[in-house]
Amino acid sequence: MKILVINAGSSSLKYQVIDTAENQVITKGLCERIGIDGRHTNKTNGGKFVEEVEMKNHSEALKVVIDCLVSDKVPGISSLEDIEAVGHRVLHAGEVYNDSVLITDEVMVELEKLIPLGPLHQPANIAGIRACEEMIPGVPQVAVFDTTFHSTMPDYAYRYAIPKEAYTKWQIRKYGFHGTSHKYIAGELEKLCGKKGNFIICHIGNGASLSAVSNGKCIDTTMGYTPLEGVMMGSRSGDVDPSILERIMNETGMTIKDAINYLNKKSGLGGVSCISDDMRDLEEIAFSDEQSERADDCRLALNMHAYRVKKYIGAFYAALGTVDAIAFTAGVGEGGCEYRQSVLEGLEGLGIVVDKDKNITNFKRGEMNVISADDSKVKIYVIPTDEEQMIAKDTERLTK
Repeated sequence: MKILVINAGSSSLKYQVIDTAENQVITKGLCERIGIDGRHTNKTNGGKFVEEVEMKNHSEALKVVIDCLVSDKVPGISSLEDIEAVGHRVLHAGEVYNDSVLITDEVMVELEKLIPLGPLHQPANIAGIRACEEMIPGVPQVAVFDTTFHSTMPDYAYRYAIPKEAYTKWQIRKYGFHGTSHKYIAGELEKLCGKKGNFIICHIGNGASLSAVSNGKCIDTTMGYTPLEGVMMGSRSGDVDPSILERIMNETGMTIKDAINYLNKKSGLGGVSCISDDMRDLEEIAFSDEQSERADDCRLALNMHAYRVKKYIGAFYAALGTVDAIAFTAGVGEGGCEYRQSVLEGLEGLGIVVDKDKNITNFKRGEMNVISADDSKVKIYVIPTDEEQMIAKDTERLTK
């Protein structure tokens, strides 16, 4: 099947066309600055073009995408009839769905009801679906949720220790995110290990989350009711004492919305370092010979990040009881060789032993790498994630 994969953000729309028979990406691109001015970038067969084009909304952005797909710029697609299905990355399934779902009118009603759980991204996801209904009528569409892989968590893992009514009335519980990536990596680990084992998956990018997977099912994850909970991230604080918000608001006069934004957008690596929320920028300074307060702040930020991931690996090891493999993925997880080293060193007592040569000296970016020492009881892998392929697989499964 030729499947159009859509990932609609608040002011962006990423897309890929994937031929599942050949397991090949025919073309991919990005519409950004939707509602502002508009820029479209497309990459096909190693070629790339960028065009400035006004896009007032997601419908107009999708029209730009479709015009591109059926033009002579994209070989392999002769007309819209070549697109057999559309798969959408959708943020939230709440407790309504525990798997990807074929989109119907009834499903759209439920997605609208879930907007309070994802007020920034859920409306954009819905807008992408509506745009496809308008521009490619009759083509089946599938919603692939960020949260459903984590829906197998037991209640003692997903419930918060707050009054029951918060859960029963307002569905306040841990949901977890990055589920499409975690699901893809879990599948790759099953192939590598030859079984549905016990795995710890570390999706470490600007946003970061870990999951504990047993027998193909997620039993716990780090992100919670929102993506703010869990490990420290690029601009997110991760776990903090909630009473901090009261102090910040009293000191600054911030509203609760401002204070949450403070934790989401101005904290994490960027907040601690006062330099950048991009780990590469911090490493450039931290690994230099510079002796200054800013260099110390960069080193502190990196150490804090690695320490918190290390702690969660230990916690998930305890939750699983035994671990067959650990996998690192996403931008930092795949590219941060020294970062991985700092996370894993000191875990030898758990049978987790990293080989420095495999991890740093002989590491190959963009490929699956085994970085565990030969005597490590736990296999350690670096695996590039492919959320679009996962969305395409689920779309094919449900539409066929």
